[in-house]
Amino acid sequence: MTDREPPRRRVPGPARPAERPRAGARAGARPGPGARPRRSPSGPGPRLQGPRTIRLGSPRPRLRLVGVTITLIMAVFVGRLLQIQAVDADSFTTAAQKNRVVVHEIAPERGAVTDRNGVELATSVDAYDITADPSMFGREQTHVKDAPEQAAALLAPILGKDEDEVAAQLRGTGRYALLATRQTPQVWTQIKDLKNAFQEKATKDRPSILAGVFQEPTSKRVYPNGDLAAGILGWVNSEGKGAGGLEAQYETSLAGTPGEVRYAQAGGRQVPTAGGSEHPAVAGTDVRLTLDRDIQWAAQQAITDQVKKSKADRGYVIVQDTRTGEILALANAPGFDPNDLRHADVDALGNPALQDAYEPGSTSKIMSMAAVLEENKATPGTHVTVPGELRRGDRIFHDDIAHGTWHLTLNGVLAKSSNIGTILATGQLGGTQQQANRVLHSYLHKFGIGSPTGLGFPGETSGILAPPDKWNTSQQYTIPFGQGLSINAVQAASVYSTIANGGVRTEPTLVKATKGPDGRWAPTDPAKKTRVVSDRTAKTLATMLESVVDDKEGTGTSARIPGYRVAGKTGTANRVDPKTGLYRGYTASFAGFAPADKPRVTVYCAIQNPTKGGYFGGQICGPIYKSVMEFALKTLQVPPTGAAPARLPTTFEP
Repeated sequence: MTDREPPRRRVPGPARPAERPRAGARAGARPGPGARPRRSPSGPGPRLQGPRTIRLGSPRPRLRLVGVTITLIMAVFVGRLLQIQAVDADSFTTAAQKNRVVVHEIAPERGAVTDRNGVELATSVDAYDITADPSMFGREQTHVKDAPEQAAALLAPILGKDEDEVAAQLRGTGRYALLATRQTPQVWTQIKDLKNAFQEKATKDRPSILAGVFQEPTSKRVYPNGDLAAGILGWVNSEGKGAGGLEAQYETSLAGTPGEVRYAQAGGRQVPTAGGSEHPAVAGTDVRLTLDRDIQWAAQQAITDQVKKSKADRGYVIVQDTRTGEILALANAPGFDPNDLRHADVDALGNPALQDAYEPGSTSKIMSMAAVLEENKATPGTHVTVPGELRRGDRIFHDDIAHGTWHLTLNGVLAKSSNIGTILATGQLGGTQQQANRVLHSYLHKFGIGSPTGLGFPGETSGILAPPDKWNTSQQYTIPFGQGLSINAVQAASVYSTIANGGVRTEPTLVKATKGPDGRWAPTDPAKKTRVVSDRTAKTLATMLESVVDDKEGTGTSARIPGYRVAGKTGTANRVDPKTGLYRGYTASFAGFAPADKPRVTVYCAIQNPTKGGYFGGQICGPIYKSVMEFALKTLQVPPTGAAPARLPTTFEP
């Protein structure tokens, strides 16, 4: 080893282009040591390569590509920003508010329905909707394989629902299931007690299988008197809306206006500092009817018993105040309980007294007699010779019983309810049968036949009254005694109330007053009144109707009421079967008012297709008239007049 530094290693520098000869270098001088041999421009020998030059690519294309890409991305972001902040700003704001702001609807209290004395017929009580969160019944949450089935087995009997149906709801995929609506507080108390019992036994590893069952406060429609006046009241459906009768007719007024509570929330909790608002619900309007609960009960009880006894299809009773047109009772049989529609007969739903159209029979003869008297074509004492049969057109007409020639007065024609005598009497209304038809039609129309009653009740029928020029050969002789036209029961009662009211028809009414949110009762508009016949004609007809009940030859003796003068008329008509459109069975009816000389109450009864016992109106409807009329007169404290009845002759000596 020596102390001399080792020779330095020569590091080649960067490649350079071939250097030109330095100044002063001799031409042809030999290259020094280490110099690379140079290739002669000419001459043979191997070609020697100089050092290779590495060139960098130009960055401009790549910069352009990156710039374009960034520009496009920025354009997308800017466009989306413009869409959110300018074009769709309102919708996004609304969506944000919807997620942030919670709105709960406040259900209004439905208005009550009462009778004329304020007795509740329909009201609303506190109730609960039973709900569940299906996500809380999974195996991971309950650690029970069949939690939905176990919970359903407990809940179904309480809710009155099918166990499999409840289990299917609890197995749902959402967060909300409505198990039952409008349940009573007692139902929720039972469920709550079960929840508490399971909660006490629950552990961290085995939570309660009923933890996911909840309640939501609501209200339930209740009818305290069961089936009483159900045909008038109707019912409320599962959505809380009126679906029949007055509940549907007055839905807008009864329902009220919902309110709302609005507040901000975060994470499912209310933000106390974010403020909120509350708009209270406006309660529905209370409706006071013209009905009297007690008279309604008496009418409904009487018609129900008789329909069952007669094994009839159905029946109706109308009780009306003759002075005001107010309906005091409107009963149907069979009926239904609006508290429990699950067990109701579908055919019994509705209000047949207003919705059935049927041929009235002899109770309609009072209108024919009114036309004859008002047109001065006869008087109660006019003689009418009634043969045993009468040929008109291509038909032969008979009375309900076979007889020889009767010598009756016009009063006797009505008292004995002679079809033939009525045809002969109304034939005097014109010089020709066509003229007589037109006159009779005008009176039927003024009595309200073929027109709405004015009640505006859902499903109400106007009946059928063809124009007089459309009456066929049969109708122009059957319409005078109540066949060939159709009416509803309220129209029939209105005819007799018109006579009782001195010949002035007052449109029937069911609603007496309404009470708004201010607590004040507002009476309904006065009923429309129309003069049909003169007061003199009306009083004459009332006297003639007394003969039907009071005279031993009359057909309505079963309707007599001791101490009172009673006016009435029987009816027995061939009935058109609504299913076949053919005549089958009978319609039995009775109509009248009392006291006859100072009318206060009208009662009309009709029974469709009685199949057991008698079928004549005097037989099965006369007793109903009597019992309902007696009850109404006592309830309204109507005293007897004490006057002796007029005794009009029913026959004459030829």
